[in-house]
Amino acid sequence: NEYAGLFTPNDDLAKQLTAAGEKVGEKMWRMPLPAEYLELTKSKVADLKNTGGRGAGSITAALFLQEFVKNSPWAHLDIAGTVWAEKAGGPTGYGVRTLVEFVQDFEKIPK
Repeated sequence: NEYAGLFTPNDDLAKQLTAAGEKVGEKMWRMPLPAEYLELTKSKVADLKNTGGRGAGSITAALFLQEFVKNSPWAHLDIAGTVWAEKAGGPTGYGVRTLVEFVQDFEKIPK
């Protein structure tokens, strides 16, 4: 529970988010976006559903987002495993420091 999953097809954005996380002590691990998992977002009653099942939830969440942000750099941070610290007995605020650092150091990301 020390690493957040980082999903993005954009290498520049991945580098900037990872660097921001490293500066503030929040670790990220870049994860794949396998197209075959998009099949899990199909629905009988809608174009897409935003959940793909427990086994691939973070991947399908990222693939769901990808369907709506075709021409913009984007990222999905899966912070579910990092938001609670048993040792500290409470929430960690994981991701907030990374995003603040990212915005402060933001460099325009090519599309």
